Amino acid sequence: MYTTIADIKIPDSKLALGAAELLREHGDELLWNHSHRVYLFGALQGKQANMKYDPELLYISALFHDLGLTKHYSSPDKRFEVDGANAARSYLQQNGVPDESSRLVWDAIALHTTIGVAQYKESEVALIYSGVGYDVMGENFEALTEEVRNQVTIAYPRNNFKNRILPAFLEGFKHKPETTFGNIKADVCGLLLPGFKPTNFCDCVLHSPWQE
Repeated sequence: MYTTIADIKIPDSKLALGAAELLREHGDELLWNHSHRVYLFGALQGKQANMKYDPELLYISALFHDLGLTKHYSSPDKRFEVDGANAARSYLQQNGVPDESSRLVWDAIALHTTIGVAQYKESEVALIYSGVGYDVMGENFEALTEEVRNQVTIAYPRNNFKNRILPAFLEGFKHKPETTFGNIKADVCGLLLPGFKPTNFCDCVLHSPWQE
């Protein structure tokens, strides 16, 4: 475990280390490296913008943000983001963390793929969203220097991340593709899931049971 990367400290409290152990146990190398890069890229952008945030809560949010994709935490009928958020909230509640802090972490995880909303919420929520966007899609890429990016990716390598993350997403919700209705993960199903037919919102309106 690294202690500091690009002048960002990796939280090492008992709560943070416990969350890291859960990610090690139930995740894999892809999620381990991605989750740490999300924390670091989020924290770096927060530092750059002089935002105040709780590093421990940001770190735990990053560690849990994709755990809803894993078999251990995946439900049969909820969005994977909600599964991860519920797992994090349960972990925090079991460790006596105040409800307000648990809510912040829940929101950060549940909203991390919600474009147009998460970036306007509290710092922890906004920074998880921006950390994910930076690592997955290269959003705001030039905000960080190449030197800083290299420090992060040397510590937590990408290892062909572009080509590995989309199948990893699908593996996490291919048993419940209907949960991607209305969110960006429907694009993953459309690309990789044979025979997938996305639900159309306009059809839902026009074919509703209202008699008119």
